[in-house]
Amino acid sequence: MIDRILPHDVASAWAFDDTADIPLFPEEEAALARAVERRRREFTTVRGCARRALAGLGLSAAPLVPGVRGAPVWPDGVVGSMTHCDGYRAAAVARTPGTAAVGIDAEPHGPLPEGVLGVVGRPEERAWIAEGGAGPGVHWDRLLFSAKEAVFKVWYPLTRRELDFTEAVVVFHAGGTFTARLLVPGPAVGSGALTEIPGRWTAAGGLALTAVVLPAPR
Repeated sequence: MIDRILPHDVASAWAFDDTADIPLFPEEEAALARAVERRRREFTTVRGCARRALAGLGLSAAPLVPGVRGAPVWPDGVVGSMTHCDGYRAAAVARTPGTAAVGIDAEPHGPLPEGVLGVVGRPEERAWIAEGGAGPGVHWDRLLFSAKEAVFKVWYPLTRRELDFTEAVVVFHAGGTFTARLLVPGPAVGSGALTEIPGRWTAAGGLALTAVVLPAPR
C-alpha cells in the first residue's frame, strides 16, 4: 500500500501480520535484549519488510540496528524509513546520491486520542481541521499527526536535531499531496537550506499513510 505514494525509484515492502520466522542478525538480537514480545514482533516483521525492500534495489540483507532516536542505521549508499502500527508494518528504501532522505508513516485511520491534537497541531492547523479540513471521509487530525511524523523522519537524519510538532505547518492539497512549511532553519540540501518539505498522503484500507522523499540535488 505504501507504494501508492512513493516514486518509482523508491523500493518498498509491507506486511499486515507479524511473521515469527524471520531470522535476525546478532546485532539486531542484541537490540532486543530487553524487549517485550509485542516489540519483538514489530521489530522482526518490519525488518523483514526492509530486507524485501533492499532486495528490490538489488541489495543483500544487512543488520538494521536502531540508532539515535530509534532510527535504523542503513547500509552505506542507502537511505530509508520504517513504520509500524496496529495491523501494518512497512519499509521504504532508496539509493544515494539520487535520494537525500526518505520518511514514511502509517497510522490507524481514526480520530486521534483526546488531547493529542492540542499537542500536535498549531492553532491554524486545528482551526482548519475544525472547519472540516479538505472534505469528509478523512480523519484530518490523524493525517496531520502522520505527516509530521514522516517529516521528522527526513528531518532528523539530515540535521541530528529535534523538530517540535509546532515548528512546521502542514498544508494538505488536493490530489494527495501536502507541504510542511518549516518555521525554524531547515537542513541544507544542495546549495541552500530547505524552507518547505513536500509529501504525499493516502487514506485507505483503514490506514492513514504519508511519505516524504527528498531528491538529492543534481
